[in-house]
Amino acid sequence: MASEPRRDKSLAAEEITDRVAGFHGELHDVTDARLVAEEFLFDLARVSAPTAPEHWDDILLVVTELAANAVQYAPGPFEMRLRRTFDGVHVVMHDTSTTAPAPRPFRPSHGGGGIGWHLIHTLCDQVSVVGTDHGKDIHVFLPW
Repeated sequence: MASEPRRDKSLAAEEITDRVAGFHGELHDVTDARLVAEEFLFDLARVSAPTAPEHWDDILLVVTELAANAVQYAPGPFEMRLRRTFDGVHVVMHDTSTTAPAPRPFRPSHGGGGIGWHLIHTLCDQVSVVGTDHGKDIHVFLPW
């Protein structure tokens, strides 16, 4: 007795396309960028689970830090792109500032931040900043 082939309804790896989202550069856009990244990770996990549970949280933390820096230090809109790589996730955050990020001293007793750029470098396999005519692109690669 012959049966019809069953169609697998799960997402194929090639169906996980790049995600691109633009934001106005307002404070609530930090949360919105994190939600876009989380939706991307949900889709990605349906095809390929992360190799370690912390990779999910690391990606969301880095996206949050990059978006917060774009809102705080760059006037105007920013854009986020996410894509799957062979062994991880590539995030690009474009903002309107031509000034490259620089580490600042982290002094917990004084407040005022200073830990975000250090966290990004600690959690990412690669970090690079590419200046453009209209701002900069921050490229980060994280394990998945």
